[in-house]
Amino acid sequence: MKPALSTVQDAACGCCALRSRRLFSQWLAVGGMVGLAGSAAAQDDNAAGVRDDVGRASRLAKLVPAEQLEGQAAQQYLQLTREAGAQRALAPPKHPQLLRLRAIAQRIIPFAPAWNERARQWQWEVNLLGSMELNAFCMPGGKIAFYSGILKKLQLDDDEVAAIMGHEMAHALREHARERMGKGLATRGLIDIGSALLGLGQLARGAADLGGQLLSLKFSRDDETEADIVGMDLAARAGYDPSAGVTLWQKMMAANQGAPPQWLSTHPASTTRIQDIQAKLPKVLPLFDKAAKPTQRYAPYPAA
Repeated sequence: MKPALSTVQDAACGCCALRSRRLFSQWLAVGGMVGLAGSAAAQDDNAAGVRDDVGRASRLAKLVPAEQLEGQAAQQYLQLTREAGAQRALAPPKHPQLLRLRAIAQRIIPFAPAWNERARQWQWEVNLLGSMELNAFCMPGGKIAFYSGILKKLQLDDDEVAAIMGHEMAHALREHARERMGKGLATRGLIDIGSALLGLGQLARGAADLGGQLLSLKFSRDDETEADIVGMDLAARAGYDPSAGVTLWQKMMAANQGAPPQWLSTHPASTTRIQDIQAKLPKVLPLFDKAAKPTQRYAPYPAA
């Protein structure tokens, strides 16, 4: 079920939310992706970080064409943002928190291709949706959305926002959705001894059916753990403190009275997650120490 959307107010200019349909790719073309983050990406190409801790993707992912899945994601994302715009729940371009999200994304994105070459071709988009749900996602192809609730209720600082964004981007870069759908095709019996006779068309139809589940897809605990550590790596290289993952999770658990929020319902228990993050910090803190730091820090979402 899609969360109910509420109006997102523009604290900067009061512009109509319908104007916020500007694509993030267009914003990048204006703002450019060349700068300190891009230079740092080139310098850190040889830094191992957590690469040795991440295994190979499942071969079942190849059963779902990447181009097809990314196309489906783009269509669903467009539909979602259009619906939000019609309800005045899509943040307009000058909304301070949207500017914040896009600035953080601009720093992280240059490090994405190191984890997935396809990311160089993605038309990245970032939007802010008016909903009090504690939620955020990055769909295949780089379609990112944050819900206002996760920023407002948790009073996140930039490092904690980067931890969430890195985590969600990691799901897309590691193609967890594609892998889950490939496994789904096999589970549904579409792949058997005679699979060679089925042809791409039938496989594609099966993948299309599963593609409709992108917005509600839940990842396995292994996927969530992998997204945590890859997300830490991405955030650290972009100049955001990876130890913020610990405070982020503490805030998550406090807000949900000990239960994980819906977007992380399949994640390991809080104590295990914090231990995993802390165990990886020695590998990513050196990346953070030498990374170019953001020249601007943003205030949290106003609580009232």
